[in-house]
Amino acid sequence: MKLLAIDGNSILNRSFYGVHGLTTATGIPTGAVFGFYHIFDKMVREVSPDAIVAAFDVKEPTFRHKEYPNYKATRHKTPDDLAIQLPYAKEMLTYLGCTILEAPGYEADDILGTLARLATESGNECVIATGDRDSLQLVNDRVTVRLATNKEAVLYDVTKIKENYGISPKELIEVKALMGDASDNIPGVKGIGEKSALSLISQYHTIDAVFSQLDNLKTTTRIRNLLHAEDAKELAFLSRKLGAINCDVPIENDLTQYQKKPTDHDRLLQLFQKLEFRKLVEKLTPKEQTTPAANEPEVPPPIKIENPPIEKAKQLLAPCKTIDFIFWEDSFILAADHRQLIRYTSGIPEAFGELISKSDQPKRTANAKEAFRYCLDQNLPLENLRFSADLAGYLINCLERDHSLPALKQRYLPNAALPNCFPQLFDQLEVQLEQLSLTKLNREIELPLALVLSDMERLGVQIDADGLTAFGDELQTAITAITSEIYQMIGETFNLNSPKELGHILFETLSLPHGKKTKLGYSTNAEILEKIIDYHPVVPKILEYRMLTKLYSTYVVGLLKLRTSDGRIHTLFKQTETRTGRISSADPNLQNIPIRNQLGSHLRRFFTARDGYRLIDADYSQIELRLLAHIADDQRLIAAFQNGEDIHTATASEVFGLPIDRVPSELRRRAKTINFGIVYGMSAYSLGQDLGVSVGEARNYIERYNRTYSGVRDYMEQTVKESRETGQVRTLFGRLRPLPEIRSTSARLCAFGERVARNTPIQGAAADIIKIAMIRIYHRLKEEQLDAHLLLQVHDELLVEAAVSDIPAARKVVQEEMEHAVQIKVPLVVDLSEGGSWYDAKG
Repeated sequence: MKLLAIDGNSILNRSFYGVHGLTTATGIPTGAVFGFYHIFDKMVREVSPDAIVAAFDVKEPTFRHKEYPNYKATRHKTPDDLAIQLPYAKEMLTYLGCTILEAPGYEADDILGTLARLATESGNECVIATGDRDSLQLVNDRVTVRLATNKEAVLYDVTKIKENYGISPKELIEVKALMGDASDNIPGVKGIGEKSALSLISQYHTIDAVFSQLDNLKTTTRIRNLLHAEDAKELAFLSRKLGAINCDVPIENDLTQYQKKPTDHDRLLQLFQKLEFRKLVEKLTPKEQTTPAANEPEVPPPIKIENPPIEKAKQLLAPCKTIDFIFWEDSFILAADHRQLIRYTSGIPEAFGELISKSDQPKRTANAKEAFRYCLDQNLPLENLRFSADLAGYLINCLERDHSLPALKQRYLPNAALPNCFPQLFDQLEVQLEQLSLTKLNREIELPLALVLSDMERLGVQIDADGLTAFGDELQTAITAITSEIYQMIGETFNLNSPKELGHILFETLSLPHGKKTKLGYSTNAEILEKIIDYHPVVPKILEYRMLTKLYSTYVVGLLKLRTSDGRIHTLFKQTETRTGRISSADPNLQNIPIRNQLGSHLRRFFTARDGYRLIDADYSQIELRLLAHIADDQRLIAAFQNGEDIHTATASEVFGLPIDRVPSELRRRAKTINFGIVYGMSAYSLGQDLGVSVGEARNYIERYNRTYSGVRDYMEQTVKESRETGQVRTLFGRLRPLPEIRSTSARLCAFGERVARNTPIQGAAADIIKIAMIRIYHRLKEEQLDAHLLLQVHDELLVEAAVSDIPAARKVVQEEMEHAVQIKVPLVVDLSEGGSWYDAKG
């Protein structure tokens, strides 16, 4: 018999951090359960077990806590979002035919160890599934460990452990006795790391042998001195006791009692429906139950007409209220009153030109940007496009990530077939747009913007390849130099790109503080390095090394790779990506080009204008703060902007009680952080981190701000209240953001929801204003027949390429349309400049 023994807490924890942000409409977090199901399903398929047990910890102290009260004392409290999911995970496993085991006073590891012993003694096979290397000590000829990693699971048998560690599985307990385990707060011998511990145990096999011949050990003087320390032996033997898995937990000893039970499909289906796992629900729904739901219209099979003569197609389409069309699998399909599908697999440009471009009937399609791009490439017009399914799906629920035709079909017409059902799908989406008061936003902003973005993608922006290559060479030289400098400072070479090796150097070799050792090693992320930047001069060098290597690999190599034969890069503008309504970009992601450091901003030098042209850069000045003043109707803030005051100096004057002409630069900087912190719903903790002050002081700043700008305070409070009541938030232009988090039982999720409620109306309005400006600029440049074109949009900034002779007129168009995109209570101000490159134009 083959037994699969699962470390339930370990796999659930790994799933929790692997699947982010998945919640039900009511705010129940579900990512950990969703991830656990897929891991479980895969391991069962690959292991093919006869029996399955999932072991879980219980909350009460174990025998280890009684032995050593500080055991696991440094562990963080289980996140609320994870704790909520634990009962659902157990429920799911039970319905999948798995036995759940828990034992008061013991850990899940001990249950796994006992199951491993029982399997060995009875001549059966045991596979332990875990993400915790502690279980490797249980491996023998009948027990293997399937260790979960960030990629594929790794199977450990006796041979694999010998290859990796040079010792036997049971000797791993002795290694832990010497090196300890920071994640469980097992002390070990102070100063001894994994490398030294492995070396000693590979020679002497047990800590008993090590401590019986301390003066004759084949090791360094440093290690010998550490082992001679007063409490070294006591701590080592205590650590062995804590680290050894107990294999005698009082559980059922007959392994046949753990045989896999039949899956309870009905209850599993009900659970997945409750957790809103749509695809899993579909997978479990019996075929005979796939009749249309009560609110899902039946979609009868349409009559299909292949490649009809154009005149015949015109006759079929003439009576239609709308012409619905899609591009589908190398074909062009039109629908005639939902009953007939006209499909062209050849002569598509001619059919499109005659049936779409020359028709003044309203039109609907699946992807407006794709349709506009096709027309631009074919030099065909596309008038009266009234609907795009991807934009509708996005406006209806921006929390969904996929708005492609198959995804929308699955969401709204799961029992219908593509492409047959696309007209009915369009109908459903249009009804929802109307019901949610989103039709105007769709027609006046999103649909016209799709044309603008498709043309911007087609045009691209010129890249100076020679300059960028030379910059890359400079970076490579700098990377080589700083690498050598780091090695000299440390006194040894190591892999700078390996978090494991870097963590060892920083937190063991150099003994720097803030080392958080996880099962995968020490964390060396930017947040940790920033905390220790003043403890050793090598830390800022490591941060600089990372910045240089990212610039080289992501931007120099990345941009050169994306440069096309026309010498330009053509970024992909994503209209349905963000939850705020902002446009994002990919290949390359222009939103992330670093501009805060000199070398990063240097990259903009290589975005250049063609010969005879210049680039105009136009950037909204503090648009979000101006919108905050308008939306909150805060009279003090409005007056400051109307009077042309420097808003950060004005805030510093009010908050810190100083005359406006006596505000020092440091207090202005703090006021700037506070101003934008308020916009983004920043907590006192986060504001304190940004300003380098205590939480109490940061809270005091926020309170002073609220007293000064009471209109902003009242607006924020009212917005949160309304969002909690409605479960959503709207922007100035009616954009809708569902907010299930704000009703969550999790304090962390609820706080996140409140932050989103406060900042979405501001960010969303800013996003829509620049979209309106882009649409107007695009059409006005054409109307005035200027040789000028929109190229890029990044946050609140636009880049236009214009012929030198048309620069004055183009500047006028850009400034006027941006500053008058919408009328609000304070002036919109645009900073405008020009140059031969983006860097020069930015000023």
